[in-house]
Formats: sequence, structure tokens, C-alpha cells
Amino acid sequence: MTQQPFSRPGAVDLSALKRPAGGAPATAPGAGAGSYTVAVTEATFQSVLESSMNALVLLVFYSPSQMPASVQLADDLSTLADEFEGKYLLGRVDIDTAPQIAQAVQIPSVPFVVAVVQGRPMPLLQDVAPIDELRAALTQVMEQLATQGVTGRHQPLANGAPAAGDDEEEVVDPRYAPAQDALAAGDLDGAVAEYQKLVDANPADAEAAGGLAMAKVLQRTQSVDLQAARQAAADRPDDVDAQTLVADLDMAGGHVDDAFARLVDLVRRTTGEERDKARTHLLGLFAAVGNDDPRVLKGRQALASALF
Repeated sequence: MTQQPFSRPGAVDLSALKRPAGGAPATAPGAGAGSYTVAVTEATFQSVLESSMNALVLLVFYSPSQMPASVQLADDLSTLADEFEGKYLLGRVDIDTAPQIAQAVQIPSVPFVVAVVQGRPMPLLQDVAPIDELRAALTQVMEQLATQGVTGRHQPLANGAPAAGDDEEEVVDPRYAPAQDALAAGDLDGAVAEYQKLVDANPADAEAAGGLAMAKVLQRTQSVDLQAARQAAADRPDDVDAQTLVADLDMAGGHVDDAFARLVDLVRRTTGEERDKARTHLLGLFAAVGNDDPRVLKGRQALASALF
């Protein structure tokens, strides 16, 4: 699966497309329709883009006539949109019936998936991929967005339209707002402090614990010289501080499996206090990703094997 850097905006000329004359986007017809999927037309394109101001929007461009396999990709993304429960809204663009949108976005081929965050379009992938790979890639995208304070969710669509009175505003638990605001402002110390308050008040709050763990990763890697850190880790393979710092850098860069594998290997090579320090650090990274994530389940199995 080909992925472009998520932070790079794409060029989209929307001037030729009409703004909607009112009304909500319709659900995608046939297979693939879901609570968080809409069929995009020229009339609804702008409104779909505007919904990205509060939460992520994905646009999938496909063609039943030119590449039937692209339809399966669109269907899988629809399935995952429901699975992610509104963390993104999927806009399905059938270029056979809406060629003007494909021309405006300047897609190179089908399939093509564009991520839209706060109105900014960014190329995401342009290959058909198994649904498990899509799930992992989207999980990474969500993690990257969370570090930027983008954590909103879309409301489910009822028969293709928002529920009465629903303007698709971001759903944010007010308890997490101060920490998320601090992250959005780049105040990592403040974010750590706010998440710590939540964890102290309720140690069973998994979302707060995960937010705290990720905020600490970002705090520890702030202003770190990546090349120097990696060289130090290469020179001192059993130095726990050097190895955990590179694992943090991998995490911050979205390379979750690499971070886990580095620390599992470190646990396997070390003993005593050093081993316990590496193990504890790895558990913190597990919390940052989330205990239900398949990569964490795999990492826990690897850790157990390394320990015993």
C-alpha cells in the first residue's frame, strides 16, 4: 500500500465545483453504505469538505468500469468507518458519474484516497489493500491526528442525512478538553499535567491513561536530535536510556511495531533493574496505543515470550 506523508497538503482546485444549494449528502447507494458513509456529488462536495472542520473526512475515488477492484476498497473503507464509530466520515466518489470532482482533485488514477483535515486535503493512498492493512494504516493516521489535538467524531447519519438538529459538531468529552487544547497549542508539559490530573482522579480511565502515555512520549522526544539519538542507540545496543529514546521516536513517528520490537529485544537481552526499566517503558507505550489494538496484543505476546 502506497502512503504519502500525512502532513503534506494536496492541491485541489475547487473553483469549478458548485456549492450545495442546501440539503445533506446522500448515503452511498448499494454495498458499502453505512452510518458514516456518504455518496459525493458536485452538489454535495463542498458540504462534505466542510464537515472536516470538526473531524477527519476521507474521500475515496473509485470506478466500477475502469477498475472493479476499487469498489471493494470503497466498501472496505465504509465498513471501517462504522468500525471506527465516526472518527472519520467516508465520502465515496464514483468517477464514472462524477468526473468533474476527480478532475478538480487531480487524482492520478483509481483507486485514490484523500484525507481532509480542517479543510486541508492530503493524499493518503492509491492502491487496493486488504482490510487489515487499511485498518492498521487508519489507526496510525488517527494516532498522528491525536497528537495534533484532532480527536473529533462525526455523528451517525440517518438515511443519509444528519439527524434533526445535528450540525455534525465535534463530540468532545469536556473532561479531556484542557489536555487536548494543550496538545493543539503545542504545550506538551500542560497536556501531561492535565492528563495526569484525570488519571489521578480515575486510574481506570483508559483514555486518559493512553493520552498521558502519548503526551509523555511527545514530551520526551521534543527537540531531540533524531540522527544523534539513533547513532547512540546503534553504538550502545544494551543502553536502556538510548534504546527507549529511539523507541519513543519511533512511536512519535507512527512506527509502532518498530518501537515495540526494539524494546522486546532489549528486554530479552537485559536482566535485573535494566530489564525491568525496559519492560516498564514498553508497557507505557502499550498504553499509548491502546490495549485493544492488534499491535499491542501481538507486542504483549512477544514480551511474555521474552520474559519467560
